[in-house]
Amino acid sequence: MSTPNCGLDQLPDLANLQTDCMIVETMRSQTVPPHQSSKQIRPGGSRFWRYAPLVLWAVLIFIGSGNVLSAAHTSIILRAVRWLFPNVRDESLAVLHLLVRKAGHLTEYAVFATLAARAFRASSHDLLRRHWVGCSLLLAIVYALTDEWHQSFVPSRTASIYDSLIDSIGGFAALCAIRIRDHKFKLRQDKNRSAPVRSER
Repeated sequence: MSTPNCGLDQLPDLANLQTDCMIVETMRSQTVPPHQSSKQIRPGGSRFWRYAPLVLWAVLIFIGSGNVLSAAHTSIILRAVRWLFPNVRDESLAVLHLLVRKAGHLTEYAVFATLAARAFRASSHDLLRRHWVGCSLLLAIVYALTDEWHQSFVPSRTASIYDSLIDSIGGFAALCAIRIRDHKFKLRQDKNRSAPVRSER
């Protein structure tokens, strides 16, 4: 008993079209796995641009932890202040110098954590992408500790666990700011979606 071919032998173009579709579907399934979304397929260049700013900033922090940003070099700020305010007391200048240096710790690690969050949020690794806040903060804390350890070998610098704490606070503050910004942006998007569309008359 022969199976009817529904006239496909008389329509060669239709038969060829069906064959071509099967070939294309097979090639597509072999090229992109079904469980892998297009967002997970990232070119190698995008990974470089995600992590290059973070690595560059880490190198700059390492250089600054040497003699470049020692107290003897940053004290040039005090000369400018004394020139502007000749009657300022030495104690006030010392306090100002201390605040400037600690603010530098906060700022440099706030930038470090921001760049780490930028890299991890778009990472191809699911763990880094889902826990980008914790991973960014952990990296900032570890690098702050190693930074102070590096300063212990520099004669003009003094290693301090308190500076590592200030660095960590700077990174934490930056990550909190990013989370708050994302939350506000999400609320704004949800509000725009739920807003009724006004019909034009």
